[in-house]
Amino acid sequence: MLKKIYRGIRLLPKRGKEPYVSFYKILGFYPYNITLYEQALLHKSSSIKLKDGRWINNERLEFLGDAILDAIVADIVFKEFEYKKEGFLTNIRSKIVQRETLNKLALELGIDKLVKTSTKNTTPNTHMYGNALEALIGAIYLDQGYRIAKSFVYECLIQQHLNIETVAEQEANYKSRLIEWSQKQKISVSFDLLDSFVDENNAPVFKTAVLILGEQAGLGSGYSKKESQQKAAKEAFNKLQRNTAFRNHIFELHEQQQILHSETYAKVQPEDCTISPAESHEEPD
Repeated sequence: MLKKIYRGIRLLPKRGKEPYVSFYKILGFYPYNITLYEQALLHKSSSIKLKDGRWINNERLEFLGDAILDAIVADIVFKEFEYKKEGFLTNIRSKIVQRETLNKLALELGIDKLVKTSTKNTTPNTHMYGNALEALIGAIYLDQGYRIAKSFVYECLIQQHLNIETVAEQEANYKSRLIEWSQKQKISVSFDLLDSFVDENNAPVFKTAVLILGEQAGLGSGYSKKESQQKAAKEAFNKLQRNTAFRNHIFELHEQQQILHSETYAKVQPEDCTISPAESHEEPD
């Protein structure tokens, strides 16, 4: 407690000045070590070289924040949904911490106005701002500890900008749903990375296809392999649900392959090689 009061006294001359005010508006509290928060908003395109030759940006804090956020959200949904099973909890957590959600939250918090970057790319799909939000959570954890980091996630992110009950009712992870369907039907599903390239803003783009029994069922493009797989899985899953002709075609193809497999298996089985007494070269007793 005394340590906290001492830190508060040290901050008194700085409160009301930038950048403390900007961070206070987002966080709801004043930082102790503001350098951590400034680094959290430093995109790799604007990396700073230190005197010892090291380059710093927000990537290390993003790594830490990603792990802390996972733990915090798991903590929250575990207590929020007391009687739900592990699969449900995992699905809710994945929807809250996914890049699209974090990017949306970062924009609503105004983090995009504070991120320092030299890139000309401003499209939200790059997830630059969502990554900065994760880095900011890493900075909060180092500066204030787990309890304050959890309060920020719950009070500033979930309560103000997310309805956790609404999130729970949203469609589940499409890739997981498609894999569950394939396992239940015993039908093979695979994800094939078709292409990867850099767009006009020098951002990486990935293109993925979903193959069901070797036939293309969905295409998806995104700024990460995971995002492209999710979009392709969504297209394939919806196609299976809504396109009766396509679904019947897949089941017919599966049946044909099963028949072909059975016939092939029967052909390769060795013939009965039991030797009758008449064919034996041994003299009878």
